[in-house]
Amino acid sequence: MEQRAPSRRPGRCRGRARRAALLAGLAAATLLVLPLVPRAAEELRYFRIGTASPTGTYFQIGGVLANIISKPPGARDCDRGGSCGVPGLVAVAQATQGSLDNAVLVANGQLESALVQNDIAHWAFDGNPPAAPPCARRELASAAPALSARGPLKNLRVIAALFPEHLHVVARAELRIHRLADLRGLRVGMGEVGSGTLADARLVLAAVGLSECDVKAEYQSLAQAAAAMAAGKLDALFIVGGYPVPALMDLASTTKVQLVPLPERVVKRLQSRFSFFISSEIPRATYPGIDAATPSVSLTALWLVGAQVPDDLVYALTGALWQEATRRLLDGGHPAGRRILLTTALAGMSDVPLHPGAARWYREAGKLPKDKSR
Repeated sequence: MEQRAPSRRPGRCRGRARRAALLAGLAAATLLVLPLVPRAAEELRYFRIGTASPTGTYFQIGGVLANIISKPPGARDCDRGGSCGVPGLVAVAQATQGSLDNAVLVANGQLESALVQNDIAHWAFDGNPPAAPPCARRELASAAPALSARGPLKNLRVIAALFPEHLHVVARAELRIHRLADLRGLRVGMGEVGSGTLADARLVLAAVGLSECDVKAEYQSLAQAAAAMAAGKLDALFIVGGYPVPALMDLASTTKVQLVPLPERVVKRLQSRFSFFISSEIPRATYPGIDAATPSVSLTALWLVGAQVPDDLVYALTGALWQEATRRLLDGGHPAGRRILLTTALAGMSDVPLHPGAARWYREAGKLPKDKSR
């Protein structure tokens, strides 16, 4: 059972989210200007964590993970109140277009690791994602080649399952949207090209007999979509993220919005086709002005890494993530960090294998049978 997000003042939550995003962004900017110094010279290694939009939960959590696993030369040891990360490692959260983009970047070796929804990870590894409807192909023609054109990305591996991500369907309150079918003909933000949100928005619309062809679809980043809603230029938007999503906190604080519920029959229809979807809800008071719990579905955010990343490094990353001393970083960052637990680290991985380095750590911790790697 998921933990309920504790009540908090919106201003404090937004301020903390902005500070976390700023710190992670500064770290990413620093990486861009640092020279690539050989490890032998300064004992430094750089490690990137692909996330998504800077206004989303992935970027916030990516920044927390980067802090957890980093331990540059000269940092105090863990037992002296310093970093419990990997010696010589400097990690950064890198903004991307989202889950689909992340899977491709990790598979191509352009990122060492990334956060990816478990359904996207499955389709990337299997090489058979749901197809975009014909009406979307012209809009997406200038984007990177579709995942289906790349074939199975068999070099993806898992470090850990992290936290549940909830589907949010956000609409302007004055439109009084009572059901998903009411989105027909409206201006709807479907998510950014390359995002897990876009893939799941298509599946949810299909579950109620709609597609992008039946709405005025926009393909924007979360920040762009939220700004368009605030300006009255967008009627609704989809976003998949661990609550509270920072951009939605800001939007709900300035604009009257509602969360559109997913009724049980729609959830069951989704689950009959895709086992990744879990019946869930977004708790009341998660966002300003929304005082009732909203039935929805959730997926699982995975921390993926390339198979080529050395076993010893991934073993050390896994150990750093689950150090008892790093609990305060997970609990003190974005609220989704509180739902990153060792007890669920091996749940919802679909068919993507554990990295051998991670599997070794879990076996030694008694969390994985000796003859299992998944």
